Amino acid sequence: MIAEHQALAQKGAELVELRVDYLSRTPDMKRLLADRPTPTIVTCRRVTDRGRFRGTEEERQTILRTAILSGADYVDIEADIAPQIRRYGKTRRIVSHHDFDQTPDDLEEKYAQMCKLDADLVKIVTMANRAEDCVRMLKLVEGAQVPTVGFCMGEKGMLTRVLCGAFGSPFTYATFNKERELAPGQFSFDEMRKMFRYEQITRKTILLGVLGDPVAHSLSPLLHNTLMRKAGFDGVYLPLRVSASELSETLDAYEQLGFSGYSATIPHKESVLQKYPMCDDFVRAIGAANTVYRDQAGHWACSNTDYQAALDAILSDLKPGESLVGKRVLLLGAGGAAKAIGMAMQKSEAITVVASRTLKRSQALADQIGGRAITWENRGSEFADILINCTPVGMHPNLNESPFPIHWLREGMLVFDTIYTPERTLLIKHARDRGCTTVTGVEMFIRQATAQFRLFTGLKLSLDDVRTIFRRLISPVRHDDLLADPSAADGNADNGQVSDS
Repeated sequence: MIAEHQALAQKGAELVELRVDYLSRTPDMKRLLADRPTPTIVTCRRVTDRGRFRGTEEERQTILRTAILSGADYVDIEADIAPQIRRYGKTRRIVSHHDFDQTPDDLEEKYAQMCKLDADLVKIVTMANRAEDCVRMLKLVEGAQVPTVGFCMGEKGMLTRVLCGAFGSPFTYATFNKERELAPGQFSFDEMRKMFRYEQITRKTILLGVLGDPVAHSLSPLLHNTLMRKAGFDGVYLPLRVSASELSETLDAYEQLGFSGYSATIPHKESVLQKYPMCDDFVRAIGAANTVYRDQAGHWACSNTDYQAALDAILSDLKPGESLVGKRVLLLGAGGAAKAIGMAMQKSEAITVVASRTLKRSQALADQIGGRAITWENRGSEFADILINCTPVGMHPNLNESPFPIHWLREGMLVFDTIYTPERTLLIKHARDRGCTTVTGVEMFIRQATAQFRLFTGLKLSLDDVRTIFRRLISPVRHDDLLADPSAADGNADNGQVSDS
């Protein structure tokens, strides 16, 4: 724990929480605090609060009192025992409450009671089960009378961990590294500081995000946040997990936070167009959008950058002078991405066959693009020049799955997989083994993201520059210069974060 504390200090941490309940024996508090490289919060969480302390409650409170007597900068005290732990010396009291199941209806009342418990700081953390929980928590922090650290747990609450500082929280919490998550939905210290630039976010920062379910696999936050940093654009791009049934109410809730744009991925590419129908005729004809942004008048509008990105990715791997006219295309899937690519194939005069697990959806898409539909089971019987996978089969974490068995692939086919996490899906690996030409989802991702960035920010970036940046970001070799915070050394940080050790 001491070694990790020192490592975090070297990374730039300014405040570190010591979770002494994770230690296998009673902590030597004097040793822990003697030569501490940063101010510390001492926390000893009981099992009922998802901690790991297995001793008696009397023993636990003795550890907290010992921390106070030893001169800890902060001690975290649960609200129900706060009256039993007296103030002493210069140690500041964090009075905390955690609800791992919900954001209660009486959140504001609980908070008001906590403010009366002789707190230097109030920490209130709840589980977000819907977007409105996040809004309530951030609004509570914004109107706090006592310095308050407040955010929500869980995937639906992740945005509050990043945004709470802009709403007035003195600091937020991050993990020591990505492998050590102490509470649901935590980001690592490096992610918070380098990818999201937590310390530079203010109420003027432009809020953007990717809507999806699942969304943890998305590399869009990594790329867009890096591009904004390189362009000097004051924005933050967040992963936003939203189920299909909650999309409309979630977007209504996020209006209260001031979001300016979204990328839409599975399963929302069709639904966002129903929510925000302003778009051009071609997007309306596709019936799906992957980008939602505010136009110059401030109105919500939808666009589809998948269409041109996919078309250009395929054309880039054809022979010089070769076109898609008359090419036989087998399109796997009938969702939003398949609709955009299907329209691209129609415009290019390719002959398209659609196969998805739901024949009714396949038929609807085939009718829309002037193609033909077949059952999923018969997809291997089609002779195709080009195979395009628009299904999520093979996407992380299901790396050992493929939507098209290897024995159905033939030498000379062009195989395009729209999945980009991982880049080398099992389908792409099999295609290369069979002598096929392959196009990975990374090329489409880079192209559509570049177009999205322009819609979000008004800034035009070189496709080659974006490709170079993204390739370096996903390289196994670390490129800290890309993630380096250009203002990390200027001493102007407005917010702080605590890293748990």
